[in-house]
Amino acid sequence: MEIKTPDWVKHAVFYQIFPDRFARNKETKLGLWHSSNLQDWDAKPTLEGYKGGNLWGVIDKLDYLQDLGINALYFTPIFQSASNHRYHTHDYYQVDPMLGGNRALEALIKAAHQRKIKIVLDGVFNHASRGFFFFNDILENGPHSPWLDWFKIENWPLSAYDGSLPANYVSWVDNRALPQFNHENPQVREYIMQIGEYWLKQGIDGWRLDVPFEIKVSGFWEEFRSRIKAINPEAYIVGEVWEDSREWLDGTKFDGVMNYLFTSPTIAFTTGDRVDMKLVEKPSYYPYPAISAAEYGQKIQDLLALYPWEIQLTQLNLLDSHDTARLLTIAQGDKESVHLATILLFTFPGAPNIYYGDEIGLPGAFDPDCRRGFLQEKDWDKTVLNYHKKLIALRHQYPALRTGEYKVLYGDEVVYVFARILGTEEIIIAVNIDTQPAKAVIDGNELKTMPDKMLYGDGKIAWGEANQLTINLPARSGLILGN
Repeated sequence: MEIKTPDWVKHAVFYQIFPDRFARNKETKLGLWHSSNLQDWDAKPTLEGYKGGNLWGVIDKLDYLQDLGINALYFTPIFQSASNHRYHTHDYYQVDPMLGGNRALEALIKAAHQRKIKIVLDGVFNHASRGFFFFNDILENGPHSPWLDWFKIENWPLSAYDGSLPANYVSWVDNRALPQFNHENPQVREYIMQIGEYWLKQGIDGWRLDVPFEIKVSGFWEEFRSRIKAINPEAYIVGEVWEDSREWLDGTKFDGVMNYLFTSPTIAFTTGDRVDMKLVEKPSYYPYPAISAAEYGQKIQDLLALYPWEIQLTQLNLLDSHDTARLLTIAQGDKESVHLATILLFTFPGAPNIYYGDEIGLPGAFDPDCRRGFLQEKDWDKTVLNYHKKLIALRHQYPALRTGEYKVLYGDEVVYVFARILGTEEIIIAVNIDTQPAKAVIDGNELKTMPDKMLYGDGKIAWGEANQLTINLPARSGLILGN
């Protein structure tokens, strides 16, 4: 079977937005409701508090995002909900009024598309919330509710709020705030399919699917794909699967997953023993223990062998997210670790994804700390912003960095060198993780050309006899060569 994935994703640089924390427009807008009970924007976030970010604020920031080089936005959930992260959906057809309602999303789609920026929304289809109409009807009417078979009711009475009593219904990870859909019910299945179709028809460009592995009904995601692609064959479908994803990436379900199998070795290599273990032992992506350049190269080759190349080009690659601590904090403030990992992110096959604020040095430990308010400009780390702009610009400039073959050239303890090759365009990337300068001597016979143009970073290079390339790298640095 020929695998087909959206072409635009191969050329995308994503920016992940947690809407409550990215940008706040305080003007009066039809459909936007302002709260008088908000946390201070710069205060440390809490699990329950709101800061009042909205979609009109995102529109205000589109010039900034375009200048950064972003051409795709992934939003964590935006639908009506009684939680600041909005994974507790109340109404899948209504954008949360604190975010500006449906009018704000319509305006955002129009403004983003005018700038050739795509919009991907978060689809939470495994579970809903206690405030979701169909479940709320069960809470009100008990066994007389017409919607009993939309959920998995086990006994009576239900206890939706009192944790001292059995909930008597199935909820995701036993969180009674998240009643789990009964996907065996054809009505539930059709309801979810129609939600997916509806927002595609409103102009969004794809879905990121929350915990899709929890939906075990045979054929569910195959049907979702066929119905979404019937509306827009170029729609992007990306699943939140943290581990080996071959069963999801055979061309019948998703175009890609959140590629934590890239994240973990990249952090283990660049950050090494600087990793704050208490921040990484809980999530299931294991960015430890420290590994050498040779070990990193092997893990990357294993990853690239795991899925078809067409899928590799539409993976969503990331260094952190709303579900992890931020890399800057994982690395205990070591900025060089983050820089080296970012070089590897923007030179890897697949779509790089920046978690909002990473590009300006926003720190953060576990949720909710990783969901801080976007920094005021006076607090931005301009060095971090500038290298993000340079790396993004290079990715846009050189097709080989987007769709070129990935070839490992060298890996010892501390220096890793690889090439991205597309026809006669050859780009060499080298990284030194050591605290001392390091040298690598590379056999260039596998290359057709002798790239010697310094596109990024510091170091000295020399091509010698028999196509030998000598690279001298300063401590904790990387470089990119082009032809």
